[in-house]
Amino acid sequence: MRRFRRVLSIVAVVTVVVLAYPVWLAWRIWDQSHNDEVRAADAIVVLGAAQYNGRPSPVLKARLDHALYLYEEDLAPAVIVTGGKQEGDRFAEADVGAMYLEGEGVPPEAILAEDEGTTTLESLERVHDISREEGIDSVLLVSDPMHSERIKTMAGDLGFDEAWTSPASYVELNRTRRTKAQELLHEIASLAAYELFDR
Repeated sequence: MRRFRRVLSIVAVVTVVVLAYPVWLAWRIWDQSHNDEVRAADAIVVLGAAQYNGRPSPVLKARLDHALYLYEEDLAPAVIVTGGKQEGDRFAEADVGAMYLEGEGVPPEAILAEDEGTTTLESLERVHDISREEGIDSVLLVSDPMHSERIKTMAGDLGFDEAWTSPASYVELNRTRRTKAQELLHEIASLAAYELFDR
């Protein structure tokens, strides 16, 4: 009987931990999504998103427009656009981002491109390499709100001395089909995969 109770206690503890971890992640993601840490940095980093044959998707456009606003506010002298090609694509996400920003008046010399990453982690690893080459120590990360906690966590783990997030507006992102609840669930799974399996 005593052994049975011990097993039940262990099962109960494991169950609480298993249930508590996703809740903890959800709170972190939700809290960071409402926290605009906008401030001056060495570079603005725009996380890639889908592009349609050379045109930014609504999600990517929202991120680029926000980065453009930050750049025009003189918060950083450079913008790093990210994202490689998905299978079948003619254009890399970073190339589309660079073309869009140039079309909006950002000088080409102020734009750096990471055009190889196909995941968030791959893109940020390349951004870290570029930053070391360019003497960039601080970055202002731009993505959609629910993505902010994951990219900030990854940037810190990669060794950025100062990494802050400034999320793009939900007004633009609401044009997409994914709801906030769906995005939250996606980010819980993605952040858990990163923290538990480094993926």
